[in-house]
Amino acid sequence: MHIYFCGSIRGGRDDVALYQKIVKKCQQYGTVLTEHVSHGELTEKGEDASLEGDKAIHDRDKAIHDRDMKWLEMSDVIVAEVTQPSLGVGYELGRAVDMRKKIFCLFRPSSGRVLSAMIRGAEDGSQFHVRDYSEEEVERILEEFFSSLAKN
Repeated sequence: MHIYFCGSIRGGRDDVALYQKIVKKCQQYGTVLTEHVSHGELTEKGEDASLEGDKAIHDRDKAIHDRDMKWLEMSDVIVAEVTQPSLGVGYELGRAVDMRKKIFCLFRPSSGRVLSAMIRGAEDGSQFHVRDYSEEEVERILEEFFSSLAKN
């Protein structure tokens, strides 16, 4: 199974330790195509942040976009941690909906944030799922999700 993990990069890296935990758990069920999102050395400046100049930045961003869209197309399921607001994650989720991918969003109400209505409202009980959780239960929730996929 190919799993596409979505988590904030340029929107903020406050949850990177949690991303590592999620990616590690997901790897028990398949190949996580975007495991780099959980890497601690990746900053909010993004991949290859050392590039300078408008053309170099544009070329880098275009390459990242195209690569990630290929991975999104290859994926069987999308797991997204959506507590930290991120334009990129929102974009990926919109594209995944368009591709009719199975999507599982994780949100921590304890963060004090309110989840976007565009994400919460997209839940359809079939392809798009949103689950509120606490850090302590994330592994169990992922087990439940992947078990339900195996049954279907």
